[in-house]
Amino acid sequence: MIAHIFEERCDGCNSCVAACPTHVLDARTDGAPVIARIDQCQTCYMCELYCESDAIYVDPDQLARPTITPQGILDGGQLGRLRHDYGWDQDAAPGEGHLSDFWRLGPLLREGAEIATRRYAAFKADRG
Repeated sequence: MIAHIFEERCDGCNSCVAACPTHVLDARTDGAPVIARIDQCQTCYMCELYCESDAIYVDPDQLARPTITPQGILDGGQLGRLRHDYGWDQDAAPGEGHLSDFWRLGPLLREGAEIATRRYAAFKADRG
């Protein structure tokens, strides 16, 4: 689940807002986006992958709210690691690279949406 947005690294491009399939983030005109609906996060990593400023960290735990601190994220060296490891930070010729394989994410995004739906239903039942 999305854990933190490092405002000092964010350039305000809002690519993460546009990339999020479940509308977890709200854009702001005066800075970094806001994590507005964390209970809808499906841990798909799209916000982190599309953040060219390496300002977003998504915790791999899909069910629990993140407990890692911003300093722990920085100290762990994981900020931007996913994007770099998958080559999303490299220029590619047309028809090559991550965007040409974007269609492969469909089943993963569907599964993530199902996880988010179950988590939201559990959250509502607990508050019930």
